Amino acid sequence: MPLRYDLIDLRLFLHVAEAASITHGARRSNMSLAAASERIRAMEATLGTELLVRARRGVHLTPAGSMLLQHARTIVQQLQQMRGDLDSYAKGLRGHVRLLANTVAMLEYLPAALPPFLALNPNIDIDLEEMKSPEVMRQIAANRADIGIVAGPIDPALQLDTFPFASNLLVLIMPRLHALAGKRKVAFAETLDHDYVGLGAASALQDFVSQQAERAGRQLKVRVRLSSFDVICQMVEGGGRLGDCATSHRSSLATLYGAPHRRTD
Repeated sequence: MPLRYDLIDLRLFLHVAEAASITHGARRSNMSLAAASERIRAMEATLGTELLVRARRGVHLTPAGSMLLQHARTIVQQLQQMRGDLDSYAKGLRGHVRLLANTVAMLEYLPAALPPFLALNPNIDIDLEEMKSPEVMRQIAANRADIGIVAGPIDPALQLDTFPFASNLLVLIMPRLHALAGKRKVAFAETLDHDYVGLGAASALQDFVSQQAERAGRQLKVRVRLSSFDVICQMVEGGGRLGDCATSHRSSLATLYGAPHRRTD
């Protein structure tokens, strides 16, 4: 016999399980004790096994009852979330956009771009999440998000519509006495002879720079990973004794990456 539990059944079962009592569960469900008992017996008959163990001081769940409780909670929570989402539309909310962005876009461009957009579009909500560029592209291709901001080449196999968003310039930051400090031009491959101070491995920007090193046939050597650009700047600034150098974005944050090379003394 197929399972045919409706929402009334599931809410009743939740109340009974939480109260450890059919009587109290029925009261929470605004239902008579007889009606509640009959519904639970019908659920057990449909399933072909007991959901509750009846005792003189209440009830407790059987293994099948525990499993049903987990699913019932999930279903009721999803229903409540659906109601909340639909209530937003009923109040005049016309749009909901999921936006995925890499590290630079999250920290450099979107904080300035989003506030005026939201002010001009009060009926649009935005879910913003940081993600590495390859994963952003995969999520967009799978229709799991609406807009993505990425760095680097676009995978043509994903068949995505693209357009330029911003130009991002990376520069090198290092102490004045560093071996590379006197050069007017430094190729990225040349910096790979030195160790880097960088962002965490989960950073989309850190991952992007590592990919560029691999394309150059090298491996980015990260000596220490830090959580913020300001801390990286302090590390590089205070690393003059170590001969530190760092790769940075020209912004108010000053630094994106740092690269200290090893002492020779």
